[in-house]
Amino acid sequence: MNNYRDLKVWQMAMKLTEDIYRTTESFPSRETYALANQLQRAAVSILSNIAEGHARSSTKDYLRFVSISQGSLAEAETQLELAHRLGYIPQAELLCLLDRPTRLDVCCMA
Repeated sequence: MNNYRDLKVWQMAMKLTEDIYRTTESFPSRETYALANQLQRAAVSILSNIAEGHARSSTKDYLRFVSISQGSLAEAETQLELAHRLGYIPQAELLCLLDRPTRLDVCCMA
């Protein structure tokens, strides 16, 4: 693959990032620069590290960036769970956001 945009994982990460941005729009305004911002940044990090790693010249570099991306995914999942526990995300939406690897193109977001 010549372009990171062709990677299925990049496409999934882009969709997740879009959905996280839409989800955080409904967070309380006091969370704009707190949890909402942290969650958005974690999602962007997933996406960006996949792209940056793909652009690197060695497999070792690519794998390092994929590892960073996986860490950002764990961070985002943790923050989504916290947002749910705080009442910002309903259970169904949380499950939709967290269950992506097994439901590639299915999303609960309108």
